[in-house]
Amino acid sequence: MTSTTPTLVLGPLLRFVGEHYASIWVEIAAPAMVTVVAAGREWHAATFVVEGHHYALVLLDDLEPGSTHEYSVRVDGEVVWPLAGSPFPPSSLATIDHGRPPLVAFGSCRTSVPHDEEHHRSHGVDALRTFALALAEDRTRRPDVLALLGDQVYADETSPQMREFIASRRDLDEPPGEEIKDYAEYAHLYGLAWSDPAIRWVLSVVPSAMIFDDHDIRDDWNTSWSWHREINRTPWWHERLVAGLTSYWVHQHIGNLAPEELARDEIWSRLDGAGPGEVDLTQPLRALAERVDRQPETYRWSYTRALGGSKLVMLDSRAARVLEPDRRSMLDADELAWLDAEMVGDLDHLFIGTSLPFLLPPGLHDAEAISEALAGPDRPRPVRRATEALRQVVDLEHWGAFQAGFVEVLDLVLAVARGERGRAPATITFLSGDVHHSYIAEISDPGGAGASSRIVQAVCSPIRNPMPRGLRVLMSQMARGLVRPMRWLSQRTKGVPPLNHPWQLTRGPWFDNNLAIAEVHDGRLTLSWVTGDVVDGDHDHPRLRVVATEEV
Repeated sequence: MTSTTPTLVLGPLLRFVGEHYASIWVEIAAPAMVTVVAAGREWHAATFVVEGHHYALVLLDDLEPGSTHEYSVRVDGEVVWPLAGSPFPPSSLATIDHGRPPLVAFGSCRTSVPHDEEHHRSHGVDALRTFALALAEDRTRRPDVLALLGDQVYADETSPQMREFIASRRDLDEPPGEEIKDYAEYAHLYGLAWSDPAIRWVLSVVPSAMIFDDHDIRDDWNTSWSWHREINRTPWWHERLVAGLTSYWVHQHIGNLAPEELARDEIWSRLDGAGPGEVDLTQPLRALAERVDRQPETYRWSYTRALGGSKLVMLDSRAARVLEPDRRSMLDADELAWLDAEMVGDLDHLFIGTSLPFLLPPGLHDAEAISEALAGPDRPRPVRRATEALRQVVDLEHWGAFQAGFVEVLDLVLAVARGERGRAPATITFLSGDVHHSYIAEISDPGGAGASSRIVQAVCSPIRNPMPRGLRVLMSQMARGLVRPMRWLSQRTKGVPPLNHPWQLTRGPWFDNNLAIAEVHDGRLTLSWVTGDVVDGDHDHPRLRVVATEEV
C-alpha cells in the first residue's frame, strides 16, 4: 500500500535558537501537521500556504540553557527527517548558554551551481559546503549562529539548472529573460540553494540568521532615486519585487525572529488562533511587499539575536533606504530610531551584521562619498547624470555613498564604545559581505574619541562567487595604494563631510571563497577565514583550509 504522507520538500532549517527557545522551518509537498520531536517532547505546527507552496515553522519552548538535543521531524505522524541512510550525523540543536563565549560564523554571496570539477573551475569551491563536511567529521563545537549576510540566492544571475526550470514555464526571450520572474521561480531557486545534502545537513544543525542584499532581489536594488524610478518603468519589475519580498519573508525572515518578535509580526499573527485547515498568506504577503516598497518605514526587516553576554544586531541596509536626491540615508528615521534603541552597552561584545561593509577600504569609501556629492541636486545636470551613470555601473552604493546615515551610525557606535550607553563592550565588530573580497579594518584611534572598545570591520565575501581577476588589482589599490590620493581628493570636494575617525585595513584584501568565524575566548575576539581545497581530485569532498587568522 502506497503512503499518502506529504513529502519533505526542503529543510529542516534550524533557525532561531536562544536559551529556552528554538524554531525549525520546513517546506512540505501538501497540507500537513508537522511535528518536531526532541528531549522526549513534541511540538506541532500546521502548514500555511503561499502561492500554492506549503510551509511550517515549528516553535520549541521550555528548553534548558546550554543543552543539546537530537531531533526528528514528522509529517502527519511519519518520520521524514533524518533521512534514511544519510551519511551525516543525526541533527541536533544546542541552546545558548549565557555564560558561554559566542562563536559566530558569517559570510555572503553564494551561487547555487553544482559541486563538480567544471563548476569548481568557474565558481570555486563552496566554502559553506566544505565547512559542513568538516563539521560532520570533526563534531567539535558548532557555531552558535551562522550569519548569512545577503545574496543567499541570485535572482538576476541564474544557473543552468535554474534556467532549465524557467524555460519549462515560459519563453526566455521575453522579459525578464533568464532572471527570476515570480514566486514559483523563487521557490525553485531556494530549493537549488538549500538542497545539497551537506548544505541541508549543516542548516539543520547550525542556527541561521539571514538578511537580504541586492541580488536576492536584483543587482543594485535601491542604489538611488534614479535607479528606483527607472526600474519601476519596466513591465516585469513589480511582480519580481513582490515575489522577492514575499519569498524572503517565507524562507528567511520569519526564522530570524525570536518568538516574542514573531508574535508581533503583522502577517504571522494571522496564524494565531486560526481554525482547522491551512491559512493562506498569499494575498496578505503580496500586499505587504507592495506597501513596504512605497513606505519602507511601515515594516522592519532588522532584528537582534542574544548570544549569551554578547549581542548580534542584524541591520537592513537595502529596503530601509531614503533615496530622495536631497535627502539620502542608508536608514530611514524609524529604522535609525530602532537602531538607536538597540545600540547599548553592558555587553561583552557587540556584533553588527550589515550586508554592506560599514568601513569600506578607505580609498573606495572616499570614492563613494565623492560620487554622492557630485550627484547631488546642487551640481550641474551634466555632472549629476554622468556621476549617476558611473554610480550604477561600478556599484558606488555602499555606506560611503550615504554619508548622512554613515555619520549618524558612527556616532551611535562611538557612544557605545565610550561607555555612554552602559559598560563599553571589549569589541564592536561589523560583520559584512557583498564586495567579493575579504578583509579586516579597524578605526585607527578610537581612544582619541574617548572610546575604550575596539571598533572593527570584518568582511567575508564571497562564500561562492569569486571576483573577476581584473577587478582584484583595483580593489587592492583602493585598500592600499590609492588611499592617500582619494583622501586628498575627497577633502577638496564640496559636500563631502570630514572624516573625523579614519580607519585602515589591518589584514587583506584576499579573494578566495571563504566562510569566516568570530570566536570569543578569554574575553578576546579571534577572527578566522576558511576556504575549501580539492585534494587528489576528490571534488565531492573538499578539505577545509585556514586562509587567515587575526586576534583582536
